[in-house]
Amino acid sequence: MRKYLVEFVGTFFLVFTIGMTVLNPGSAGPLAPLAIGSVLMVMIYAGGHISGGHYNPAVTLGVFLRGKCPIIDVPFYWIAQCAGAVFAGVLVPLIKGAPDVKPLEILKWQALIAEALFTFALVWVVLNVATSKDTAGNSNYGLAIGFTVTAGAFAVGSVSGGAFNPAVAVGLGTLRIAPWNTLWIYLAGEAVGAVIAAALFRVTNPDDN
Repeated sequence: MRKYLVEFVGTFFLVFTIGMTVLNPGSAGPLAPLAIGSVLMVMIYAGGHISGGHYNPAVTLGVFLRGKCPIIDVPFYWIAQCAGAVFAGVLVPLIKGAPDVKPLEILKWQALIAEALFTFALVWVVLNVATSKDTAGNSNYGLAIGFTVTAGAFAVGSVSGGAFNPAVAVGLGTLRIAPWNTLWIYLAGEAVGAVIAAALFRVTNPDDN
């Protein structure tokens, strides 16, 4: 149970930070990706020893396919992550007080590609720095993962919103930043990115079981 609680808390703070830094009043403007990557980093350090610090259904999928997450944990991780995202999405407007929400104008194929590419990058980094026997015990895994999200948000945030995370996509829908009818773009792109990252990890690390 404590693993799922950690996943709920970490995902909550990730989506809460997104809402608080992206929406006016009080938007962090161009610095928002730094705050988002930073909160992911610290939450990974805080909860990684308990749950693995996924906070992302795509990461959970990749870690499962790589063979480091029991199948029984997968649906409960997903539920906890999405519940944390929804809770954050409900709380942000209560604190901000009718924030100024400008829904993203998403071009579906460009957004699909952007989400697939950077979800691949994120899951690829997670698998290599946090699950590989060759990097076991390193102290920089949280930094590497957080900066991958920061780089992705700067690179393609204007294209897709820079979710790279199905739970974040649910949070964006709850916050009305992304229309609900675009959810499939995030889910499809992120699933593809995670699957390819796990497959490539297994090909490039054939002895790491």
